[in-house]
Amino acid sequence: MSKFKGKRDHVHGGDICLGVLIVNLGTPDAPTVRAIRKYLAEFLWDSRVVELPRALWWVLLHAVVLRLRPRQKAEAYAKIWTDEGSPLLAISKKQESALQEALEKSCAGRVKVVLAMRYGQLSIASALQALEENNARRILVLPLYPQYSASTTASTFDAIAKEFARLRWLPEIRMVNNYGAEPEYIDACAVQIRSHWEHHPRSQKLLFSFHGLPKRNLVQGDPYHCECQQTARLIAERLELKDEEWLLTFQSRFGIAEWLQPYTSDTLKKLPAKGIKSVDVFCPGFSADCIETLEEIDMQNHEIFLRSGGESFNYIPALNDESVHIQALTEIISRHIQGWPEHASAPADPVDREAVRQRALQLGARQ
Repeated sequence: MSKFKGKRDHVHGGDICLGVLIVNLGTPDAPTVRAIRKYLAEFLWDSRVVELPRALWWVLLHAVVLRLRPRQKAEAYAKIWTDEGSPLLAISKKQESALQEALEKSCAGRVKVVLAMRYGQLSIASALQALEENNARRILVLPLYPQYSASTTASTFDAIAKEFARLRWLPEIRMVNNYGAEPEYIDACAVQIRSHWEHHPRSQKLLFSFHGLPKRNLVQGDPYHCECQQTARLIAERLELKDEEWLLTFQSRFGIAEWLQPYTSDTLKKLPAKGIKSVDVFCPGFSADCIETLEEIDMQNHEIFLRSGGESFNYIPALNDESVHIQALTEIISRHIQGWPEHASAPADPVDREAVRQRALQLGARQ
């Protein structure tokens, strides 16, 4: 794993820029047992992800989990792998490019958007290094998790703070903790769902499936469960749905502990017996399609529903790099950088950079 060197000398009068660091979870380098074992070893060792005593979890992780799970996940990843590699990484790179283009148009000053993955490649350290090389003295961090949880958003902060501990001269930092209730995001989700309904018959029930967390996270004060409820309710209201026309569930259960309920798979098993023969599934907690949406939802849970007596299952893709998503993220970013000189509405502050440099040199600066 690369480390953030943080040794670039200060240049007086340098052309500083706004840095936007977008972060997603991560992905193995390949759909192989070896690559997945390496990725899971980093991911599952994060104490924000698995909150068990370290000694006990180390034994379970290496004696059981990393012996069994990589082979299971390799089969799943192989089903969704593309010519561009991991769908999550490929889509995230497109989001990075699209946001760069959009922010260059909306920001008053120079801006640099850099993508990082919390685990695996592209590392947070390498992303921060790229921002430093672009002289980003102000950085907005946007974890691409619409709803906050300690296991995702807080873990991202931990990783950034660890890298910044190496620095003497810290950049100014702001971080977007969540955006799942922002009007722009809710609008984008509604547009995506309506677009699907324009091209496919609308099903009897719209199911919002969010990534699950152990129930103990909720008990200990994690707001994730409440924020998922809020996101789903706001989208349903924007779509003018009746209460009986939509459901919220949680997927990706792992281990034997109780997780947030109702479970997506169990719900899909039961719906046909209740007369619900057709469902649309949308995942408002995922900013990009990945193994949890493409394989777990649109393959595994699709099959579960049909085998249980369902007749029609439609997965509505994540927002990915759709223009409505990029526009929503751009507006959210713009709101969070207000007051910084790069913001379009900030007052003009022309600087004679060479004059600044010469004065500094006269006072003994190195460069």
